[in-house]
Amino acid sequence: MDLIIVESPTKARTLSRFLGGDFSVEATMGHIKDLPKNKLAIDIENSFKPDYQAVSKRSDTIKKIRDLSIDKKHIYIATDPDREGEAIAQHVYDILKSKSGVKRIVFHEITKSAVEEAISNPRNIDKNLVDAQVARRVLDRLVGYKLSPVLWKKVRRGLSAGRVQSVCVRLIVEKEREIQSFKSEEYWEIYVKLKTSKTQNTPNNIFEVQLVKINDKKAQIQNKEQADSIVSELNSSEYKVSDVNKREVVKNAYPPFTTSTMSQSAARIFGWSSKKTMSVAQALYEEGLITYHRTDSTNIAGEAIFKVRDFIKSSYGERYLPEKPRFYKTKSKVAQEAHEAIRPTDVRKINGTLKMENAKYSREGGLLYDLIWKRFVACQMSASVYDETTIDVKGLPKDSGNLYLLRASGQVMKFDGWRTLYLKRISDEKDTLKSQNKNSKSVKTESEMVLPDVEKDEVLQLNKVIAEQKFTQPPPRYTESTLIKTLEKLGIGRPSTYAPTINTIQIRNYVEKSEGKFIPTAVGIAVNDFLVANFPSVFDYEFTAGMEEGLDKIANGEVKWVGLISDFYNPFSKKLEDVDKNSKRVAIAAEKTGDKCPECKTGDVIIRIGRFGKFLSCSRFPECKYTAKYIQKVGIKCPECKSGDVIIKNTKRGRKFYGCSRYPKCKWASWRKPS
Repeated sequence: MDLIIVESPTKARTLSRFLGGDFSVEATMGHIKDLPKNKLAIDIENSFKPDYQAVSKRSDTIKKIRDLSIDKKHIYIATDPDREGEAIAQHVYDILKSKSGVKRIVFHEITKSAVEEAISNPRNIDKNLVDAQVARRVLDRLVGYKLSPVLWKKVRRGLSAGRVQSVCVRLIVEKEREIQSFKSEEYWEIYVKLKTSKTQNTPNNIFEVQLVKINDKKAQIQNKEQADSIVSELNSSEYKVSDVNKREVVKNAYPPFTTSTMSQSAARIFGWSSKKTMSVAQALYEEGLITYHRTDSTNIAGEAIFKVRDFIKSSYGERYLPEKPRFYKTKSKVAQEAHEAIRPTDVRKINGTLKMENAKYSREGGLLYDLIWKRFVACQMSASVYDETTIDVKGLPKDSGNLYLLRASGQVMKFDGWRTLYLKRISDEKDTLKSQNKNSKSVKTESEMVLPDVEKDEVLQLNKVIAEQKFTQPPPRYTESTLIKTLEKLGIGRPSTYAPTINTIQIRNYVEKSEGKFIPTAVGIAVNDFLVANFPSVFDYEFTAGMEEGLDKIANGEVKWVGLISDFYNPFSKKLEDVDKNSKRVAIAAEKTGDKCPECKTGDVIIRIGRFGKFLSCSRFPECKYTAKYIQKVGIKCPECKSGDVIIKNTKRGRKFYGCSRYPKCKWASWRKPS
């Protein structure tokens, strides 16, 4: 039998199911070589040569692969189709006793046809892709291992820095400072309810218009006095329709998923972390249910388009099938991680019929698969079509020369098109919004905004004038979704780095999540300020994006990796020496609880952040050694026992949830903060 080598046992089992007895499939169980953690492992004096060593816990696996490879005529290394997979392929090649007959095969979906096609077209290991991955590891190792000792010396022991992670923290810190410096300003919005004189299709023939212009200038109402004056004039005004504009609006579906957009959607819809999304996607890919999940391409294979068009026609009818297939241009400057978007490998498999081998991911796998399936099918369906109406109304006060322009816009769906896949979810979301906004005026969606059929110059009757006081809001904090979107827009990181980057900055306690939004910790702010002040170029957004482009050029064979590393490291090492000698120690701001230390009675109880998260300590440490567990209350009583406090807890894996302070007497718990 020929030998195929992959990374994971699940992937190996999936391949074995349809390859039959002609092939033996073996898994490396991940990386078999890596840089050791206890030293730099980069020979700076010898062209930055990395010291890759065999992973000790993989020794039995390495021996087994070596033994299996001895008498094989053909050996196919089928690790993942990206730079990391190519680097693993090189490490596998290095440990094989015989190099003859060894080939690299690449496929972007684990299906019989795709694997057989790959076996028919083997290639050599791509040295450029390997070099690009080596360059990334060397670059990150130099930054992390050279900067960390400086942080220990100048900020606090146990801290660490990362080339991309630190830039990610910088985004969150700068957003927080933008929020803190924000000054809210008052403004008013004015609505007028008008009644038509003819029988119409709206309740009581009444519809609502908003004031948009005063004497041809944008309506900007800054205080109650101005609002009251305008309301008074509008109450004495005559109203006439000045214009009715009707048009057809066509809305196309979104492109198929990339890693970034999939992570954003899963975060927005399911509240998943990017780490969880990628874990579930990995399981779906390895079981042959979706194409490769680390990609920044929106390209779709021709055969897949043919099959999905046939599915749409047979399942929904010809109205839902566009005349021509729809192709999407990738927005990413250099889409290189894979050649296709994320899609189901067999469009005929729908969520209800999905069976996963890995029971751990059966529920979440079904949810994510359904999201991927709908996004893919929708992108090849006909556009949804709406009738949009805009009504402009003039308000003419009796005792004033002012002219008020008021406007209402509404859309009515006349053909659902691709939205037929999402209408139930939209309906469910409307019900949820209504239940959460019982005290609001109404919860409207685009399909509900029905306007009356009025004519130009038609006179309307005043029903009511409404003035609403509002205040400008600060910019929102980053969520996982918006953070990934920003990183992608800036060109920082790649599909394989989003999840580990966001996970790392939380593990290191540089940021924390509150209601799904990122807030920098005191430690994160201190580290960020030190790095940005002393290494402004290294942690600059454009510089970090430029380094990513440099890695892409290495992958494309345009530049050599040693030169790129050398150009970076020489000025970086000099800056390290200067900062080590001349920079001052940075103090980490302490958050006071308002209580006095129960032991020394003198110091204040403050919140510190250690390796395992927050804890209470005395401000006089090390003179006073008092410490205590930190319990974070949210200011709400337990909805079950009514006496305990709702507090934030952490699972063993670090995921936050809400529980009762009286546990185990009260076992109430929830993933969501109670209202």
